[in-house]
Amino acid sequence: MEDYIPLKIAITGMSTLAAEALTLHNNIPQGKLSEGDQMLISALQASNPAYEPLDTTVLYALHTAREAVAQANWHDLRFGINIGSSRGATALFEKNYSHFLAEGTCQTLASPTTTLGNISTWVAQDLGNQGFELSHSITCSTALHGIANAIAWLESGMEQRFLVGGSEAPLTPFTIAQVKALKIYSSLPLPYPCRAMDMTKKQSTMVLGEGAGCFCLEKGERTNALAYIVGIGFATEKLTHSVSLSKNGDCLQTSMQRALASAGNPKIDAIITHCTGTIKGDQAELNAIEAVFGDEKPLLTNNKWQHGHTYGASGALNLAMAVRMLQNNRFEPIPYLPPPESIPDKLQHILINAVGFGGNGISVVVSR
Repeated sequence: MEDYIPLKIAITGMSTLAAEALTLHNNIPQGKLSEGDQMLISALQASNPAYEPLDTTVLYALHTAREAVAQANWHDLRFGINIGSSRGATALFEKNYSHFLAEGTCQTLASPTTTLGNISTWVAQDLGNQGFELSHSITCSTALHGIANAIAWLESGMEQRFLVGGSEAPLTPFTIAQVKALKIYSSLPLPYPCRAMDMTKKQSTMVLGEGAGCFCLEKGERTNALAYIVGIGFATEKLTHSVSLSKNGDCLQTSMQRALASAGNPKIDAIITHCTGTIKGDQAELNAIEAVFGDEKPLLTNNKWQHGHTYGASGALNLAMAVRMLQNNRFEPIPYLPPPESIPDKLQHILINAVGFGGNGISVVVSR
């Protein structure tokens, strides 16, 4: 990672599912899919009897994978698949465990429908694919680590195309209770209960959201490329606490530096941060950005205020936001923060970050 080796990975297909805005459910702010998107997922589940017992995490991946592959025109072509999730089949785990506590027995499909590998294997079944399949979890940076895996496979020549992404459906009572136990779940009112990157906040303001994102990746120039991945870097820092970054986001400093180096140190026009709305986590990432960029700090933005924190899918939603900003040549600001004093005439390079429990950070440079 220290030497500059040109990297150019084309994004030829892309699809996401995410909340359009945060809403209240049982008086708890959440990033819940719109009624229209929920109807699409229900129709998908009803379209095949084999899909009836599947967790929504798998169904979200199926939907976005189908759309991305169609856009890339990969019909009847072999490709690898790496779609991960931080939590996996959360709702089914809770449902099956409740049944076990009540009845003392497990339902027949409890085991096969709650394995993490369900995601990529079902996507492969749905698309009739014969390429390599992998599902993984490395907490909130899962989707971007999938991109790192795909790049390695593409560069090695073991696959010519790779479908990557992340999917998460964490809006369950137990998962929300876990975040509340950490005392970081937001109690602020709508419309912006998540105040990611607002460093005037007096309390942590994480809000959970559900969603997914899938991308079709191919090596080199492509006439149908939506954008290009031109740099990637990753790092792990020594833990001082099981759920928090070091004060200055050491792993993110290193991942950003490595991503910039692998891209040939281009001028970065904007950074889409991982900031989830917690006081310490947000400050750590902003400190890391300050340490890396100093006085030449790019524009900063974030999407947790709109989608909530989608755990393993959050990096995918950041990547989609970067592609959209590049395609539209339009910076997307955070509505509750002061607008930037100036915006580049042309957005050329955008850096995206993700970081997860365990001190792992990953950064990706996306270009036109």
